[in-house]
Amino acid sequence: MTDLDLTPGLSPGHLGAPATEPEGRPPGAPAPRPDAPDPRRRRNGLACLLTALSLVAVFGGIGLAGFSWLQGQRKPPAAADYAGEGAGSVQVSVPEGAGLSQIASALVRNGVVASSLAFTRAAKGSAAAAGRIQPGTYTLRQKMSAAAALAVLIDPANANGLTIPEGWRGNQIYAAIDKKLQLPQGTTEKTAQEQAAELGLPETAGGNLEGYLFPATYAVTDETTAVDLLKQMVERAGKEFLRDDAEVVATNFGQTLYGLVTIASMVQGEADNVEDMGKVARVIYNRLAKNMPLQLDSTINYALGRSTLNTSVTDTRLDSPYNTYKHAGLPPSPISNPGRQAIMAAVDPAAGDWLYFVTVKPGDTRFTDSFDVQQKNVAEFNANRAAASASASAGASASASATVPASPGAP
Repeated sequence: MTDLDLTPGLSPGHLGAPATEPEGRPPGAPAPRPDAPDPRRRRNGLACLLTALSLVAVFGGIGLAGFSWLQGQRKPPAAADYAGEGAGSVQVSVPEGAGLSQIASALVRNGVVASSLAFTRAAKGSAAAAGRIQPGTYTLRQKMSAAAALAVLIDPANANGLTIPEGWRGNQIYAAIDKKLQLPQGTTEKTAQEQAAELGLPETAGGNLEGYLFPATYAVTDETTAVDLLKQMVERAGKEFLRDDAEVVATNFGQTLYGLVTIASMVQGEADNVEDMGKVARVIYNRLAKNMPLQLDSTINYALGRSTLNTSVTDTRLDSPYNTYKHAGLPPSPISNPGRQAIMAAVDPAAGDWLYFVTVKPGDTRFTDSFDVQQKNVAEFNANRAAASASASAGASASASATVPASPGAP
């Protein structure tokens, strides 16, 4: 009989003998790790964790909603405010581009309203106030309620400002200042000539304000002088021309900054609409690069002190440095005072090879690099002008005939 205790390889636990396997485990399957977690316990723990997180989210959401509701029930703090229409008189200037907070600060500083908060709340709560406060100088009372002050400011009739349109020439602006300040005719122009050195012009302007009287709305008070307004215009123009690396751009185009101002002024005078300004600027740069005369009617009009679409052959022979039909390059100075869009067009012209353009009719400006195409466009322009002139003459004749009294005895 074999002794199981002495026979190698047969006794359980003997070196080389298989370990006793648990019931139900297939032969050869790896033994389970003694520390392996029970899958059922893992699932139970995960479920508990998820339940806990859900409860936190639910109660947290309820708490947040409750806090938000409570916050919504709280009234904003009261703002200091006066009552009534106030008394006395004070002038408050609103510069162009001023926001509500800036206007409110000026009102508080001048004793008009009690607090900035009261005014800004009144303005933001009024649909009629949105975008309605225009630049200018307003006459208000001191210790007014915010609502009463707002009512004065949103009425354009109360704005005492001077508005300079884009493209106006210096002589038009001088006349407008004289009229606004009730000065004798020619006073502002004389002031501009005699005090040019005090107005902040760049040296390259040579004392000529043309191009540097920036078009905008300027506040006017009882103490405002012509020099005050001219200084403001020159200062504003200087800021506009120094934006967007204008001086660097001018150098890249082979121009001085003053040359860029001149180009912007011609763009302002030639473009039929804002959308075409970039193309007009590009034509100017392209012609300068090819040393072609600019042939712009706007420069001749400036030399002759007029504004017209009709430029005759005789006009193109004008003996003037502003005659860009006769002289290549830029005219000696700007020919108007350009606005922001014209300046941007000169700084960032549209991309193109155009050398010619003509406004065939309002809203229809055609650009081309072909002389033959340009000639056809010019012929169409001339035909449209002739037709419009004939129509206007016929209308005038008909009107005159209708007003001529009948002769005695006429049927």
